[in-house]
Amino acid sequence: MKDRDFFKAFPPVSTKAWEEKINADLKGADYTKKLIWKTNEGLSVKPYYRAEDLKKLGYLDVLPAAKPWVRGKKSGDNSWEIRQDIVVNDIEEANKKALEALNKGATSIGFVFNQSFDELKNKLFIRQEKFSRLLEDIYFECIDLNFEASDNPGFLLLLLEHEALNKKIDLNRIIGSVNIDPLGELTRTGNFALPEKETFSALAKTVKDTAKKVPDFSVVSVNGHLLHNSGSSIVEELGYSLSMGNEYLQRLTEEGVSVDDASRTIRFNFAVGTNYFMEIAKFRAARLLWSKIVEAYQPADDASTKMYIHSVTSDWNKTLYDPYVNLLRTTTESMAAILAGVDSHTVRPFDAHFRSSGAFPERVARNQQIVLKEEAYLDKIVDPAAGSYYIENLTDSIAEEAWKLFVETETAGGYTEAFKKGLVQDHIEATSQKRDMHIARRREVLLGTNQYPNSAEEMADQIEDEVYNEKITIKEDTIGRPLKQYRGASAFEKLRLATENSDKKPEVFLLTYGNPAMRKARATFSSGFFACAGFSITDNIGFDTVEAGIEAAKKQEADIVVVCSSDEEYANIVPVVYEQMKDQAIVVVAGAPACMDELKSKGIENFIHVKSNVLETLTAYQKALGI
Repeated sequence: MKDRDFFKAFPPVSTKAWEEKINADLKGADYTKKLIWKTNEGLSVKPYYRAEDLKKLGYLDVLPAAKPWVRGKKSGDNSWEIRQDIVVNDIEEANKKALEALNKGATSIGFVFNQSFDELKNKLFIRQEKFSRLLEDIYFECIDLNFEASDNPGFLLLLLEHEALNKKIDLNRIIGSVNIDPLGELTRTGNFALPEKETFSALAKTVKDTAKKVPDFSVVSVNGHLLHNSGSSIVEELGYSLSMGNEYLQRLTEEGVSVDDASRTIRFNFAVGTNYFMEIAKFRAARLLWSKIVEAYQPADDASTKMYIHSVTSDWNKTLYDPYVNLLRTTTESMAAILAGVDSHTVRPFDAHFRSSGAFPERVARNQQIVLKEEAYLDKIVDPAAGSYYIENLTDSIAEEAWKLFVETETAGGYTEAFKKGLVQDHIEATSQKRDMHIARRREVLLGTNQYPNSAEEMADQIEDEVYNEKITIKEDTIGRPLKQYRGASAFEKLRLATENSDKKPEVFLLTYGNPAMRKARATFSSGFFACAGFSITDNIGFDTVEAGIEAAKKQEADIVVVCSSDEEYANIVPVVYEQMKDQAIVVVAGAPACMDELKSKGIENFIHVKSNVLETLTAYQKALGI
């Protein structure tokens, strides 16, 4: 039988038939509430998609490396630059790290200067020879070379040009970027480094000079990761990043820069989170929308409508506790970015947010990308997501919502004006507050922090304060309130660190009694609940009598006694436990039994269950115990 004849045995099933079957199985339950997923982005994701869902999409016949670039800029393979970022505190050490990274698989280097320009100038770059030492033995005309500086990054560009001339390197061969981002400065600190008009005039001059001298070097960055790491949704990160990019185009062209030079000098630096398919769709939608924006400026060359995307693993979802889980997160994030066709990618070391990463974490971070390339072969196939009913529809949905936000921002006068009015902050802060609440209630899971924590783990002595409590200088004369950069786990980490730093770790005793299935389930739940605060937990296989459980709890000198049993048994046993233990420990009931009101009338006030605000509840217990 021919393959095509084989499938005749399976007649097509219509969408109507599928829906009828689903509704029958739901037995009257609300389809929308049960099966439609409402994302943080405000998207409604269906439980399944079919070929007919692709009919409304107008770009599906576009090949890779063709406008509007939704399928990427590459046609032969899916190669990307494996970038390692190196913090420059010491010139010799930074050069050594860069050479080691390049010799072990990196194809791109990012030198990051966290010190101010004055410190750089006075301490590191007193002479051009210091910069030469930084790049010694690095054939920077053969790699993607990037610089990030917190102050006056244009100074680094001048040093690079001078270095190239000294070494007789053709400036046309240098590829890379200097991270000049006035709008990012506004976002982080609340104001520009220079007066607004002067800021963009100076930027235009730098762009003009660079376009003439180093045409393939990007000097303008759109740092969308700042929005992501403020708790934004994917739509907000994309929509506002596009607005920043459009403002750079507008400001630069007004200063006499051609749209082709302006667009080619812009690099978009996006974060990538663990929402796997959504992130793939985000990058595809980003290229589509940027092409549309640049096209409106009527560039002379269609290639000017391409978007250069550098991605970096998220900081927002990384955790102090159970830090090796961060390796799993960054691997998932990297896969999403690479499959989506980014141009370059950085994996942040798993411990980078709480201490200065050593050789091992940096090596692992680099090797994560190399494994994805050399062993998973992710560099072989261009846009493997193409044609996926789900991802293509996600791409379209994200593009539609991000475009709405972009238009809304432009209507407000562009990114700067929207930021001055607080519109950007209001939007993102509303999302971040919702996400914080979801984490507090464990509707959004951070593994090892608010779900399945290791209560015995202690991390206080692993923290480097200047890294963990990174300070961002807020300008005194702000024109808009800065967006706070933070991590979603920080509130739970504060909770656990308070326990670690207290004189006595609270003892939680699980008094298990009665129905074996219910007591075990509730003991497991309670153990995970209190472990989120780093409390010491004593579990039990079950007591034959309530009195035996009470006696054991007293012997343990428990601070908190959690009664774990079935709803039916609570009405009788909880009052007994409460009367015997109320003067010695906090008595907690695991669950929300039907007899809750009756128990409350007897003075029992503490209940933990799946709807509890875990963060708020544990903070209250800490306070009651003097922590």
